[in-house]
Amino acid sequence: MTTTEILRYTAFSADPDGGNPAGIVLDASGLDDAGMLAIAAGLGYSESAFLTAPPEGLGEPGRAFTLRYFSPKAEVPFCGHATVATAVALGERIGPGELVFATPAGTVPVTVTLTEADGELRATLTSVEPHIEDVTAEDLDEALAALDWPAADLDPALPPRIAYAGARHLVLGAARRGRLADLAYDFARLEALMHRLDLTTVQLVHRASDTVFHVRDPFPVGGVVEDPATGAAAAAFGAYARELGLVPQESVLTLHQGEDMGRPGVLTVELRAGDPRVRVGGAGARIPD
Repeated sequence: MTTTEILRYTAFSADPDGGNPAGIVLDASGLDDAGMLAIAAGLGYSESAFLTAPPEGLGEPGRAFTLRYFSPKAEVPFCGHATVATAVALGERIGPGELVFATPAGTVPVTVTLTEADGELRATLTSVEPHIEDVTAEDLDEALAALDWPAADLDPALPPRIAYAGARHLVLGAARRGRLADLAYDFARLEALMHRLDLTTVQLVHRASDTVFHVRDPFPVGGVVEDPATGAAAAAFGAYARELGLVPQESVLTLHQGEDMGRPGVLTVELRAGDPRVRVGGAGARIPD
């Protein structure tokens, strides 16, 4: 019987103890859906990534793949941190350069670079085309009740919206950094709302400066309390911030995530004028066995 090799990498940190860990199977051709889900559940990370052969004609041979993502509970359409982690793992094996992934959410190009100063690999993904939509007053009230947040703790400069850049996220702004640090929510209640609204995470955001934000992402629908560093939500947030005019059309934003969990990570979000897609990048590192 063939043994499936399972790698463990973190994304959005060069420190294996920081960022968001992901399981990676570079050759999942022998696995069915149940096998992938079982590996993801066994690892217990927020998501794991599984590579198979690409669709015909996608990208340069040897640098194009089909990529699927599983949380411990279910398949998800897109996962930014597992994409970055997978790209760093591939970069170590086939070198820096351009990669392209066929994902359930669409085609996602990734650029892997090697920084000369410290020899670290960084990966930057380009999202599918994003959009944002309003959230009803009733759904917002339910989200706040599940989070045990009084409405007065919301930042009026960061209006609640649902944002999408491969997966759907409810964006809520916290007026105080302390509100963000104090996260204790009703798991089942928030999970039920998220299933009803087809949300992947709830992204809680505090603005520290014009271009620096602190974020946290409850992830009960994935079977974990919180995601330590969420690339898909970062891409969605970039689209949200641009569409609402909170940042210039051409911007580089820095998102700090995982600090309150003891797994600090840094996500770089790049917005380009004239291109609706959002770029999200960061470092990655292998987690020792």
